[in-house]
Amino acid sequence: MTQGYDYEALALDALKRAVAEALERKRRLGQYAVVWREGRAVCIGPDAPAVRYQYGVEAARPLGGVAEPGKDD
Repeated sequence: MTQGYDYEALALDALKRAVAEALERKRRLGQYAVVWREGRAVCIGPDAPAVRYQYGVEAARPLGGVAEPGKDD
């Protein structure tokens, strides 16, 4: 392995740990988080805001606390 690769792997591991810790902290505090799924930002957590779909229709947060747009829009 090269030194550059080792540095990149260490940096990536540190970033993954930091994100996991931040998401865990938000979960413990009951706060929602914004994550990237399938090419768009998605609010997850028990108090995640409702999603505003195309044409202005409000959607209630589904069970499980994940608010994300449908596949059709």
